[in-house]
Amino acid sequence: MAKIKVGILGATGNVGQRFIQVLNNHPWFEISALAASERSAGKAYADVADWKVGTEIPDSVSDLTVVPIDPKNIDADIVFSALPADLAMTIEPAFAKEGFVVASNASSFRMEQDIPLVIPEVNPEHLGLIDVQKKNRKWDGCIITNPNCSTIMMSVTLKPLLQFGIQNINVATLQAISGAGYNGVYAMSIYDNVVPFIGGEEEKIETETLKIFGSFDGQKVNNANFKVSAACHRVPVIDGHTESVWADLKSKPKPEEVRDAFLKFDPGLSHLPTEPKHPIIVRDEKDRPQPRLDRDMGKGMSVSVGRIREGIRYVALGHNTIRGAAGASVLNAELLHKKGYL
Repeated sequence: MAKIKVGILGATGNVGQRFIQVLNNHPWFEISALAASERSAGKAYADVADWKVGTEIPDSVSDLTVVPIDPKNIDADIVFSALPADLAMTIEPAFAKEGFVVASNASSFRMEQDIPLVIPEVNPEHLGLIDVQKKNRKWDGCIITNPNCSTIMMSVTLKPLLQFGIQNINVATLQAISGAGYNGVYAMSIYDNVVPFIGGEEEKIETETLKIFGSFDGQKVNNANFKVSAACHRVPVIDGHTESVWADLKSKPKPEEVRDAFLKFDPGLSHLPTEPKHPIIVRDEKDRPQPRLDRDMGKGMSVSVGRIREGIRYVALGHNTIRGAAGASVLNAELLHKKGYL
């Protein structure tokens, strides 16, 4: 079977490099185009990418010529967008109008009423918004988004808790510096320090979660009726976001019941290549999960949980640039393919 051609927008950046890592040797997808800024265009990828991923640049892309970010330059069926939100606001619709499926990691369109904000393990039915979107906007293509990295980790763990009736969620995040990009946090600001503010992050968690867990009525998503309150902190960790979650659950389950729900969680996505064998991993050690020890579980796609206590309180952790970014978009694209949208 011929592989599906994919392009990467913003291919030289942090998330763009993770896209290349996740897509390397993918059984369904083949990278056919790498797009970046004009200063990189026309040059071999290996010559312009300041490669930071802990592996060699794959041979399949090292000699590819980087092209400008323009639909006419891309030979692909789907493009993965690792663009900053301000650029994505105009570029992504331009690609969708030209018939491309855009799997976006940017925040620009996540909360648009007719654009799906999807985590395959949580709300695959929201893909139905694609048909609404195409009709509303008269696009041949479409945009599908994945949530904020912290929202993804928390939402995956909340899905098996729906059976207990979610009333309110409070979360405190300890977020890795890679979430701000390679040049996003100055060394003197983060060494020996915790920064108790990440612009827009708390609002994203508090609003995106409600859309993700909302009900799709065939035309729009009606937000979930519980409340989310977030406090976000930047910490001196390279990769891996840690979250302390307080879940107010209607049926007041015991910690053992919650642990069992996590262990039994099976979203039925084993047919998707990027889906990990265990989307949620339970750590029973008293001091786990930890970023350095647990962020790469399931090739970076598993969310680890631990310290499940009365309340219900627990700690969740996941790889922010894989599970929370590039891997999430690739998993969305795999689901799209299986549903016939590619």
